Amino acid sequence: MFFTKEQNKFLILATEASTFLMPKNYELIEHTADIGIKVKGNDLAGLFKNAALALFDIIAERQPGKNTLLKTIPLSQAADDLEELFIDWLNELLSLSATEELIFTDVHIDALDERSLRARAVGEEDKYFTLKVEMKAATYHGLKIEKTGSGWEASFIIDV
Repeated sequence: MFFTKEQNKFLILATEASTFLMPKNYELIEHTADIGIKVKGNDLAGLFKNAALALFDIIAERQPGKNTLLKTIPLSQAADDLEELFIDWLNELLSLSATEELIFTDVHIDALDERSLRARAVGEEDKYFTLKVEMKAATYHGLKIEKTGSGWEASFIIDV
């Protein structure tokens, strides 16, 4: 469902501000051919959200002065374990981004445990972004998800 720019004036401005003011909750990991990402979250929901936002921060950059309509897409995932859920989540977002021609700029995790997820991804039309890299898929290669003293941490590789 798309909303008009007037209806989402506050959301658009908030999204623009968050893109430029929020600290990055990820770092790139050295990898020979693909992209390695290490992401952190205070809790499991934060980890999943930050992993999603990291992907799209790496994929594209908003063109200055360009406002766009927002589209919210509900998602649900089920998996046999946390690792499968994490990879399926990222790959579903990459797939939806390509088919819906959106860049996801926010994610709301509504329910999450180690085998299931319900969330809403908020996307903006990709024509208002400069694409920096095309990502094919999140892979199990190098995947590591662990609970730490300060929350959760994941390292993973994206096939480009």
